[in-house]
Amino acid sequence: MSGCILVDVGNTSTTLGLGAGDRVVRVRRLEGGIRDAKRASAVLRDVIGGHTVAGIVMASVVPAGTPAWVRLFKRVTGLSPLIVSYRTSLGIRIDYPKPETIGADRLANSVGAVARYGSPVIVADFGTALTFDVIQRNDTYIGGVIAPGLPLMTDYLAERTALLPHIRLGGRHGKVGRSTEGAMRLGAHVGYRGIVREIVTYLEGQLGMPDAKLCATGGFARWALSGVDLPFEFEPNLTLYGLSRIFERNA
Repeated sequence: MSGCILVDVGNTSTTLGLGAGDRVVRVRRLEGGIRDAKRASAVLRDVIGGHTVAGIVMASVVPAGTPAWVRLFKRVTGLSPLIVSYRTSLGIRIDYPKPETIGADRLANSVGAVARYGSPVIVADFGTALTFDVIQRNDTYIGGVIAPGLPLMTDYLAERTALLPHIRLGGRHGKVGRSTEGAMRLGAHVGYRGIVREIVTYLEGQLGMPDAKLCATGGFARWALSGVDLPFEFEPNLTLYGLSRIFERNA
């Protein structure tokens, strides 16, 4: 089987997968990105497995790390990647004052969401930052919202106070915090639901999009949205899926 290598380079980790038709398979997550070149090479080879590589497509929000990835791809596969930007043929229109400032991952998310659900659609990505991207009914990207991600909120509390610890997000919590960690986890979970609900309600009202589809992705999406009264569809590999659609369009 042949497929394209899909690479989403983020601030804290890099996710790789293989695009095979309409599917994303062999997804691997590399913490720390390419700082450990030997480990990155092993993960890349694991994603490839015994498959024939038709090409590589990459979204990166870490420009300083992009050349190292390009060198790695060239060494392992002999191929150079398609690096996604607003100049790439995406299949959606962009109505934005400075399109060069839109993260490539947000563009890939938007392409993937439109391919899955059509437009209008609002995409929420729960990563290091919490981003919302808005695509209007005519498949036009018009902007979004950026808020602190869950890790930033909890890490900041630990780093700026003497007694509050770093906590691991996820899992259950009580109706009220019965420990410092429990209180922080409850505040993150319930408070974040409020942030999401308020932003979505604002966007739907201000933009006249009450019928917009809601799509969520990112490592903290399912936990952050558990219990929220909004009809989100979960797409854990949305960014990679969007990259696969972009590759097919540009192949």
